[in-house]
Amino acid sequence: MKQVAIYPGSFDPPTKGHLDLVERGSKLFRHLIVAILCNPDKDPLFSLAERRQMMEKLTRGFANVRVDTFGGLLVDYARHVGAHAVLRGIRAISDYEYELQMALMNRKLEPSLETVFLTAAEDYSYISSRIVKDIARLGGQVDEMVPPLVVERLQIKLNGHGGSPRVTKPRTTAKSRRR
Repeated sequence: MKQVAIYPGSFDPPTKGHLDLVERGSKLFRHLIVAILCNPDKDPLFSLAERRQMMEKLTRGFANVRVDTFGGLLVDYARHVGAHAVLRGIRAISDYEYELQMALMNRKLEPSLETVFLTAAEDYSYISSRIVKDIARLGGQVDEMVPPLVVERLQIKLNGHGGSPRVTKPRTTAKSRRR
């Protein structure tokens, strides 16, 4: 068993799919670090501190999991924390193509760093943070895709209060009213 693995990502927001990988990864590695990426090129819905706080609350039941943040190259962070493995989830072939390219580049930069791919659980294979945000912004229900804490945070972030995460309502036009 490898000692330390990193599960990197933006986690904006954390999903049930992310938590499934945390649970499964915690059984494969002695120590698992959920490493939240600070990417200045992205415009996240939740701040780095908000994402970290959510992940810390959501993973507190795993004794061998800790949450951290990082910026820059993953291989540099891996050296810094003494990790020898990177955990990545694969939902579809398109994920695999991207993740394979990243794994090969990481191995080129740090030959001792291995990447472990876990396929998404069937119940979560269609979930992505981007899709969750899009659905929530358009007023759809996301409670089957994210934990209750995240539903609550989405409601606050998108509406400024609790309740349904609806931020826009379908507009009615004269034509649609006649139907």
